Parts: sequence; C-alpha cells; structure tokens
Amino acid sequence: MSDDQRNAILDAFRALRESSPRTPAITLAERLGVSEGTLQAARLGEDVTTLPYAPHTLAAMFHKLGPVKALTRSSLAVLEQTGIYPRASGSGHAGLLLDPGGLDLRLIYRQWHWACLIRDELPEGIRFSVQIFDRNGRAVHKAFCQSPAHHDYWQAIADEGSDDAPCFVGLGEPAASEPPSVSPTSLGEEWAKMSDVHQFFGLLHRHQLRRRDANAMMEGRFTRALTSSCVEQLLHDAAATEQSVMIFVASPGCVQIRSGVIPQPERKRGWLNLFAADATLHLDDTAIAEVWEVFKPNRDGGVTSLEAFDATGELVLQLYGERREGQQEAAGWRRLLQSLQQRGSAA
Repeated sequence: MSDDQRNAILDAFRALRESSPRTPAITLAERLGVSEGTLQAARLGEDVTTLPYAPHTLAAMFHKLGPVKALTRSSLAVLEQTGIYPRASGSGHAGLLLDPGGLDLRLIYRQWHWACLIRDELPEGIRFSVQIFDRNGRAVHKAFCQSPAHHDYWQAIADEGSDDAPCFVGLGEPAASEPPSVSPTSLGEEWAKMSDVHQFFGLLHRHQLRRRDANAMMEGRFTRALTSSCVEQLLHDAAATEQSVMIFVASPGCVQIRSGVIPQPERKRGWLNLFAADATLHLDDTAIAEVWEVFKPNRDGGVTSLEAFDATGELVLQLYGERREGQQEAAGWRRLLQSLQQRGSAA
C-alpha cells in the first residue's frame, strides 16, 4: 500500500480505537473498507511485527504461549475458547492440535499467508496476540495472551520479527458452481461406501464438488434440508438435555472444535450466543441461507451432523454429537436431529 493509504488507515484506526477501544479489529476494518489483514499491516513499525516463521514452525510454538484465548471465525460464526494449546503434530502441509474438550484445532498451512504479533495498549493494560491471515487479508486464527506472567515469551517472539509488509489480493466474487461431473447415483454409491468421515474430503475433491452441492444431490438419501430456525432449536434442545456437542467453526486455514455440554443460547444484539465458562460462540443466524442434516457412514455406525451455510454456499457452522473414535453416535443426539423441521414441511 502507498504511504498515503497507510496514513489514512492509521489515522482512522486511531480515531476509532480512541472512541471504541474494545471494538473488534474486523469491525474497524469493515468501517474503513479494508481487509482486517490490511488494517493490521498498516500498523507495522508501530505495534505490529511480521513473524518470520514457517506455518508449521509457528504452530509448534503455540504450546509455549501459556494461557490464551483462541479465536477462529467463519463468515457468520465466531468461536472463542480459553485454554493452553497442546503440542502440534502433523506435517509441513497440515497440523493437528489435539485436545478434545480443550483447544482442539486442524490447521491447513497452505492458507497461511501472513503471521504477525500485535501489541495493543488497552484501558486494562497491554494485550499481546498472534494473528494469522490468508492471502485475501482474512483472519485464519488468532491467539490472545491471557497471562501477564508469559509476556516475556511473547515479547521475545516479537523481537524476532520484522517490518516486512505482506501483499494481499482482493477477495473476488465467488465462482459460479459448475454442473456436477458425477451423477447422484454414482455419488450415492461412493458415499455409502465411506468407512471414515475423513474420506468425505476425498469424495468432494475427486468430483470437484462443494459441500453444499453434494448435500443437495444426496437429499432424501443421506441428507435432509432443514429450516434456518433449526440451528437455534438444536442448541436449545441440546442444552436442555445436557447432550454433549462438538461445535466446528472453520476459517480458510483453521478448524476449531469445542466439545462438551453447552449453556442455553442467548440472543443479544441480533446474534445468537453461547456463553460457557471456557468458550463463547457468536452466530449471526439471521444470515444463514441453508441448513442440512447430513449422515456419513463409518465403521462405527455412522455420524450425523447439522451444517449451516451462508448465501455464497460457504460452510459457517457444523454441530455433531460428542463421541470418541470407536464409539457409536449417541442415540439422544439422533433423536434431537430427527425432531427438527424439514424445509418446506408444515410446522
């Protein structure tokens, strides 16, 4: 960006931060008409520094950060959890931070374009964060320091950084869906043969299908279209029955999973929220365009999820009944899903 652009962003950012110090950066960026990554990059040389680490190297450092608030955002949902990252495993292409019930993440490193460390001065004191963005300047994942006792380590990471600026590209219009190259019959045959839910990604890749389009093709066999209100109903019913739920929220380069019982959802400022002791979910459910109940076969009898999509067909939220590998899906979870209203049916 040019010096004039940078100075204009910084002036507007400072004015907004002064009047609303707790306003999220993404909200400030939207008001300024820039990506969140562009906003943070404009602060390089002041309170933002570019981190020099390869994605898998940075992820391997997460467990040393101490207590954090970990945040992942889709287009309509934000999942925040407090805890300590487990040690990372995986490869140079994908990472696993496995801690069911704690901070549990799947990392797609090819989407990690720029990582930075931010030192914000807020009314309550200094707040360090590590933030990762994709090539469009969209946040992939954020970690906020929750322990002043660990500030020295965070500062040491900052000292390794530089003022090297990233180059972001604009987010274009979503590509139009191509006609599927596979027939519903053939897709159904492959779907039925799955023995592990992770085989689903290969199925989509082989046929160049978007998840939403695959769900539509399998309606009536493995999927069921639901009304948008079913998300709130399922959260309410799961809380009332103390059914343990796995909440999946994904950005382009990170899937964050929160497992456990949930509190009753609360609606505030138009958003649907879960406020648990260890986690918060914020969901703009009024903008959800489609909701699907999806069954995937596996060697343990299959798993059933609720999947919510925005108007562009992007997956914004998944809900599963909590289970461990080798366990059958809870009958109570299936009953909750079966009680949900199908789209187009009478109430």
